[in-house]
Amino acid sequence: MAPLPPPSPLPEFVYKITPSAPPNPIPEQYPLSDLDRKDGFVHLSTSWQLPITSDLFFKDFASFYVLKLRLANFDASSVKWDEVDGTNGCPHLYGNFGTQDVVAVKEFRRGEGQSWKEVFAAETGWLE
Repeated sequence: MAPLPPPSPLPEFVYKITPSAPPNPIPEQYPLSDLDRKDGFVHLSTSWQLPITSDLFFKDFASFYVLKLRLANFDASSVKWDEVDGTNGCPHLYGNFGTQDVVAVKEFRRGEGQSWKEVFAAETGWLE
């Protein structure tokens, strides 16, 4: 992964995909996934990256949850914008997030034969 400069302007929100319902209430320190723990950072996406990330890494899932996080809550030095598989600027949080950072949580479902790109194309208002 090569570090990239942050996008300009910065998005207001970044998103965390989780295959199961998040704890309710969201804890002050969110439980890290095995992948996040192994890689040493929390994998996040921008709104425009969600369909790509979903189709690449959650293609076998019929549903998952997305946590909407306010990017301004994180120190700029804790979020690195890394190039991954030619994708420009995937946000990686070197640290953790919790209840104070989560603006909203939503479950996304897809129909038989439907791609995640199609699901997110139909989404209005929640993604920013």
